[in-house]
Amino acid sequence: MPNARPDPRDDAERPRSELGILPILIVDDEAANLTSLAKVLEREGFTVRTAADARGALECLRAESVAVMVTDFQMPGMTGLDLLKTAKSVSPETDVILMTAYGTIEMAVDAMKHGAYDFVVKPFKRHDIVPPVKRAFEKQLLLAENRRLKAELDRSLGSRRIIGQSSVMRETLDLVDQVAPSSATVLIMGESGTGKELIARAIHDGSTRKNKPFVAINCAAIPDTILESELFGAEKGAFTGATQRREGRFERAHQGTLFLDEIGEMALHVQVKLLRVLQEGEIERLGGTQTVAVDCRIVAATNRDLAKEVAEGRFREDLYYRLNVINLRLPPLRERPDDVPLLAQHFLQTYARKNNKSILGIEPDAIVMMMAYAWPGNVRELENVTERAVVLARGDRITDNDLPPKVRTRGGAPRMISFPLGTPLEEVEQKLVNETLKMTKGDKRLAAQLLGIATRTIYRKLDAWGRGESDRADDPRQGEHDE
Repeated sequence: MPNARPDPRDDAERPRSELGILPILIVDDEAANLTSLAKVLEREGFTVRTAADARGALECLRAESVAVMVTDFQMPGMTGLDLLKTAKSVSPETDVILMTAYGTIEMAVDAMKHGAYDFVVKPFKRHDIVPPVKRAFEKQLLLAENRRLKAELDRSLGSRRIIGQSSVMRETLDLVDQVAPSSATVLIMGESGTGKELIARAIHDGSTRKNKPFVAINCAAIPDTILESELFGAEKGAFTGATQRREGRFERAHQGTLFLDEIGEMALHVQVKLLRVLQEGEIERLGGTQTVAVDCRIVAATNRDLAKEVAEGRFREDLYYRLNVINLRLPPLRERPDDVPLLAQHFLQTYARKNNKSILGIEPDAIVMMMAYAWPGNVRELENVTERAVVLARGDRITDNDLPPKVRTRGGAPRMISFPLGTPLEEVEQKLVNETLKMTKGDKRLAAQLLGIATRTIYRKLDAWGRGESDRADDPRQGEHDE
């Protein structure tokens, strides 16, 4: 094969050098062909690995990630087609290009069926082999970039997986971001349905243990007789039905995070064993005599008042203080009504997509009712109500008629404003804006959403009416446009 000089016109087509560390593997039992093709691809900017047979190729695939493998078809010991099949099991993402001097249509079809990216017939010139290698390489770059972006997005989300823009929720999320990188034990307090497990996962995702297991267990959902073995594991024969050794949640969460949900329901005898783990960093399986070292961060949650449980003798005081190193209170939804529209819109999009319905939003009257409702079931109840409304909605928006009676009744009817005929339009507009701001407790963004105008318009009108001087510090008008 001739050592053709690279054409300067092809410079624009060269692989991106910053990602060029992904190697190309060339496999050929003929040394001259191997050396010649390696030089051609190196001139194109690729990092090249070579192997003289299938065995060497497989060793290379096992040792490092390879973007593209270019292999001869006829080789002693293992053909290129057999190498293709084996390579796909060793490194499924590597694209394979086959080279042969005996090419037939049947051979090419067979190669493609087994996952070959392309098929090149010898003898070939530079312009025959370089383009398919570049195409395969660019495909690998795209896949690698997608994986990188997904991982970066997961890292950047952190506690922001939890939806909330109210001041009380922002304070909670800021505390989550602050404590996550530490190794401190965290106790999350909050009513049922407030999202305690989401907070626990956010703490894990923001910690140095994020690439290790996150293991959750609901202490209230498992009988006391089973909870102990679930947490600490059991040796073979420890109890009837224990036919083999079984790892507990502590061992599964080794080097990761163990989330103990509803820990206030844990029996006292299990609390004793949990305290020992926190103190000594080791467990003893049920029915065993040997200790097992475990290293996992404990995040616990409860909807009970643990201080009261301690005072009444239902929870160990020493365990309470061990768990309560960082206390994080998750506010109920009734304390953050400003988050209701945002959460409802999120659930609307989720369930509209799931139910294949085209729903654009929620009518202001319905939003007002949802904000006024107390939500005893918190975010979980709001999710269920929104899903119900999506299913029942007949138009492209959720209305108050799509809400269950308890939300409509407790939310109350929307306030009505009446004006005498002939009232100046500016006076009507000012009254309407002011009353909406009262209803939203001064939240200008929500008021603008309910009125169907831009937040910038709210600020501009308040300025015109002499009401906006104190609000200019947080004026978002830069870069925003009137609707």
